[in-house]
Amino acid sequence: MEAYAVLPLALLSIFPPKLNRNKAFPSSPSNFKQRNSNSTRLHCQKMYVPGFGEASPEAKAAKNLHNFFNYIAVRIVTAQLQSYNPEAYKELMEFLGRHSLNDGDKFISELMRESSRHKSLALRILEVRLYCKHDFEWDNLKRLAIKMVDESNTRIMRDYVLETSHVESGK
Repeated sequence: MEAYAVLPLALLSIFPPKLNRNKAFPSSPSNFKQRNSNSTRLHCQKMYVPGFGEASPEAKAAKNLHNFFNYIAVRIVTAQLQSYNPEAYKELMEFLGRHSLNDGDKFISELMRESSRHKSLALRILEVRLYCKHDFEWDNLKRLAIKMVDESNTRIMRDYVLETSHVESGK
């Protein structure tokens, strides 16, 4: 019995490679992950999802979370400044009025270059942004996201069944 390597759908051809016969493909899933671990690009190893260009859905979600952590850090810093440094709070709020938070890295880069005072605010935001490393509850995020999808799917299907069964019974 021959064993086959588990590969992302995008790398599969009509005939899957046999173990150790084709050096272009890894011989096991663990080797595949090791081979690509040096890459800075983020990939989904389980499923190809069309329409995402070069990035996987996970990479897109990670980018959005990255920008969200920047937004959270700005909110935390502004709340702190409001209570102990009203002047810096005012400057940051004025800067926020002129610059978008949609791209977190661009926002921080522009804040750093605004003035030396703004640079210290940017450094504080970068420090607070590390919240994702230690305090963010990643397991809770996964649990909540799965729960939201399950509940949403159930609600949508229930509403559809109620809507279509009501129409049919009215005939």
